[in-house]
Amino acid sequence: MRAGEIHSDWREVIAKGVAEKDLPVVLTSPNTSHEDSDDCGAIILGMEQERPNWDKIGASMNGVRTKTLLSDADVVVVRFGDKYRQWNAAFDAGYAAAIGKPLITLHPPNLGHMLKEVNASASVVCEEPEQVVQTLAYVIRGELPATPKDGDAFVPIADRLGKGNPTP
Repeated sequence: MRAGEIHSDWREVIAKGVAEKDLPVVLTSPNTSHEDSDDCGAIILGMEQERPNWDKIGASMNGVRTKTLLSDADVVVVRFGDKYRQWNAAFDAGYAAAIGKPLITLHPPNLGHMLKEVNASASVVCEEPEQVVQTLAYVIRGELPATPKDGDAFVPIADRLGKGNPTP
């Protein structure tokens, strides 16, 4: 399940990476069309004269979809962008955490402080969609990327602390 920010191509980047790695993953997401999400209730059930009722029936239908997808998910990825308020993303992350789903958050580094409580509930915190794909490849197949994120600055733990499990 990929939830959260809908104004960038992060979902497509993850889908492409999953396909390229041939991972056994089925990707789902809430409705990412603002218009369809807003109007679904009125289109299906009929027009509402009062906007709060319009919003309520649409939100209720979207809630059924989102809660079902979150419940069925093995892993939930929630993207927070820095351009728009992220109330739905925060709700989805909280719901996933509450029902015990492994949670991967995805956001730029500058949002880390604002999302510290959300990130504390996440199993993995990523900055780029490619890191989500790499995480999925690792947890599914044990595959690591050929090049560490930090490049030549990466030092394996055994080289830093010695082999085995040293006691400080």
